[in-house]
Amino acid sequence: MQHRSILRLAAPIILANISTPLLGLVDTAVLGHLDSARFLAAVALAGVIFNFIYWGFGFLRMGTTGIVAQAAGLEQTSEVKACLLRALMTALMLAGIILWFRHDLARWGFYLLHGPVEVEALAGQYYQIRIWSAPATLSLYVLTGWFLGLQNMRAPLLIVLVTNGINIMLDFMLVYHWQLGVKGVALASVIAEFCGLLTALAILLSYRHYLAIRLSREILFNTQKLKQLLRINSDLFIRTLCLIFAFAFFIAQSTRLGEIVLAANTVLMNFQTFMAYALDGFAHAAEALVGRAIGQRNRAAFRAAVNSAALWSCAVALGFCFVYAIFGDSIIQLLTSLSPVQHAAMAFLPWVVLMPLLAFLSYLFDGVFVGATWSRAMRNIMLFSVFIVFLPAWYFSWDYGNQGLWGAMSVFMLSRSLLMAFVYKRFGLKTIH
Repeated sequence: MQHRSILRLAAPIILANISTPLLGLVDTAVLGHLDSARFLAAVALAGVIFNFIYWGFGFLRMGTTGIVAQAAGLEQTSEVKACLLRALMTALMLAGIILWFRHDLARWGFYLLHGPVEVEALAGQYYQIRIWSAPATLSLYVLTGWFLGLQNMRAPLLIVLVTNGINIMLDFMLVYHWQLGVKGVALASVIAEFCGLLTALAILLSYRHYLAIRLSREILFNTQKLKQLLRINSDLFIRTLCLIFAFAFFIAQSTRLGEIVLAANTVLMNFQTFMAYALDGFAHAAEALVGRAIGQRNRAAFRAAVNSAALWSCAVALGFCFVYAIFGDSIIQLLTSLSPVQHAAMAFLPWVVLMPLLAFLSYLFDGVFVGATWSRAMRNIMLFSVFIVFLPAWYFSWDYGNQGLWGAMSVFMLSRSLLMAFVYKRFGLKTIH
């Protein structure tokens, strides 16, 4: 029965998530078939900055899901609405801050990354357009998290399909037909994000029983609830910044290894992203089921949700290992026609083949910990994995160049998986009374 619930919740999210790395594949393929690797490298460089700016505020989605799922488990309908409004106000305030300081963020970001001059110039063009999607992007985090907390997995599916479908269509139109290059890719993303927001708001209107609830200022600005939101979001923010730092460090070191290595690693990271988004489907299902089980104080449901999600996550991870091992070379050739980039990517493909087995538990337990609102444990494990495991692993293997860099990333993923599994095994069920 629990397997059926996991699959029912996970299937729409997996479909939605797969379309997101598919968009990355299209971006890579569109730019990878232009006449130089610098176009692909430019978007990768600017993408590091946007990972900090946008992905850094991913706590708006994660924090909302866990709190809403637990409130729904307790049947606190007014709190479910209040969670949405508090999170949306936070998202719009943060988006305003991002836009106000957009020039400073760009200056510091490109200074720290220090890419080649021609690549950095193109990345700047991408940045100046893409930054204007901030209000839509952050608001979508909140709305998606709210829908997930209520176990409405079809809403995120529709939002993502609309957003990415429009983005892919505009990619081809703006890059190939109008010859806008990296500007076209950025403009396509901005237009698509706002179309996704309009779709989410239209879906929200169907929740009349929540929207009709009148909230007093005392409920909306409840001090205890605001403190809980601040604590969870601050923990998740630190955790996410550490994760972004690890990937940004990976890209920055790739930049220092040359344009070809940077482009090759950008191609290979699409493999990683595709796998991660697919496994996140089971993590999101676990978030909703775990949050509701905790709200209901149901230990049996909690344990069953985790075990079922773990089984399916492992099966999917093995499937990715097989597909990447058999078809990896062909996928690389589809993503770029540049021969030097192809050869470089194929040399490091074995790391990508191994990665799903090393990482699948970390994605699963991210979902479990979010649903349980164990944000402090997530923060501490990430801090340890980045600064005690990943950076020392890179330092002691830097003589091996890009092989050492991929080795350090693999050890980082394994560390997260093992530590989160240990915390769950040791302390998980004890927190449910």
